[in-house]
Amino acid sequence: MPKTPLPLLLRLNRCMKVFYCGSATIFDHSRSFFRALIPRTHHLSSSSQCNNNNNRLTFSANYANSFIFQDSTSHSISENEENRVTDSKDGVKQVENTTQLVSKQVLDSCSGRYIYVHDLPSRFNTDILKNCSSLIKWFDICKYTSNMGLGPRASDFHGIFQNNISWFETNQFLLEVIFHNRMNIYKCLTNNSSLASIIYVPFYAGLDIGRYLWGFNTSIRDSAPTELAKWVSEKPEWKSMGGRDHFFVAGRVTWDFRRQTDNDSDWGNKLMSLPESKNMTILIIESYSQAETNRDFAIPYPTYFHPSSDDEVFQWQNKLRKMKRQYLFSFAGAPRPNNEHSIRSQIINQCLDSGKKCKFLNCASGENKCDNPTYVIEIFQRSKFCLQPSGDSSTRQSTFDSILAGCIPVFFDSRSAYEQYTWHLPKNYSKYSVFIPEDEIKGGKVNIGETLSRISEEEVAEMREEIVKLIPRIIYANPMSRLETLEDAFDIAIEGVLDRVEKIRKEMEGGKSSEF
Repeated sequence: MPKTPLPLLLRLNRCMKVFYCGSATIFDHSRSFFRALIPRTHHLSSSSQCNNNNNRLTFSANYANSFIFQDSTSHSISENEENRVTDSKDGVKQVENTTQLVSKQVLDSCSGRYIYVHDLPSRFNTDILKNCSSLIKWFDICKYTSNMGLGPRASDFHGIFQNNISWFETNQFLLEVIFHNRMNIYKCLTNNSSLASIIYVPFYAGLDIGRYLWGFNTSIRDSAPTELAKWVSEKPEWKSMGGRDHFFVAGRVTWDFRRQTDNDSDWGNKLMSLPESKNMTILIIESYSQAETNRDFAIPYPTYFHPSSDDEVFQWQNKLRKMKRQYLFSFAGAPRPNNEHSIRSQIINQCLDSGKKCKFLNCASGENKCDNPTYVIEIFQRSKFCLQPSGDSSTRQSTFDSILAGCIPVFFDSRSAYEQYTWHLPKNYSKYSVFIPEDEIKGGKVNIGETLSRISEEEVAEMREEIVKLIPRIIYANPMSRLETLEDAFDIAIEGVLDRVEKIRKEMEGGKSSEF
């Protein structure tokens, strides 16, 4: 019986596979087992070949070593599809072409999940960051663009975090940068667009319009969106589905992109009114109405916690389960005196009138502690309920800060969460939140403290446990690493886009209308 050749090593997704030339058998093994085999690959020739009937496998020994040593984070395998992993200058691993032919019998774990990323001209993304001081009129966000969009590391001067490694002063408007960097380590990237199920357009839509919202005419505000629409629609990838397999991220609320006229006095740009945008899927921190447009989908605001491992998430969850919460409810925010529809003043007054039952973190006076994750998370993790009234728009980053702290959110408008984050939050909203209609607050019909006090301790414990379980779904993991068993907000958003585009694809193949 002939000797079995030394196994050729190949990295497939998150498990290792061994190919034996005589049988093309596939075995799963742990990473540690294969790391132990690294020295045994040293005597291989520059390439090893084996033939089994009509199946051919060509593999480089050095390539095998590089996969093990570098622990590749991106992978795509198919006949005539070639990849290897290299370190880019910013330390994020990326996919490049090499020479690799793989048997059709190999099961591809990325089948139906490949993403092709458009290589946009830098003026649509990274160049925007170069003049970071002008991105938001009211303050300089340059420091928040550091650490791949996560911002500077948070100071834990009150000792409220389980470690200080994965907590950052993240700005809510940097989602596009965070998402782009997370995409760079997505496990199923491909350079072959014909293999892709969906196509990512890394346009920094929110950062672009943020520069021009105040004091600029419509032609300037519409310049980048119009140029982008022309650029992407002229690419060959656009033609197969008319852009219906394309998606991009917008890190501001939907109203910033929905100007209906060309009057300079009207707000925002017309990005979402462009014909090309109407064919794409849009991931945004606050959507218009998914039932009406069925193309912009709300995904969580970025929070302050960006873990590098599953264990960091588990440790934080366990800490929250043990926390003693001294406040019945709390509110972090500022009044909206110029908004006659706002109920914030009534909420603040009720909080102050409740004495020690409620903690108010004032975001309007003096030093704005609401921009400091230490103060926000400290108050929320000491509270049973966190009030989430609408502000300048229906949604708030604070909603996700409260979930992150294990604090049960109290909503006053269904558009603040229930009609928004349908991919990330449970449909049965009573499992994780309390709803008090804002009209009852305006009319003075409801005392918030009394309403929350009537909820039993058993119900509170059940709701809090549901909140703690939601944490992985509403955080964005550190772009320099990847969670092993948990799905974060990025993963869930990608699943949502994949599912949506697949349904559209089947409808188009069946001859049904694909108009949104």
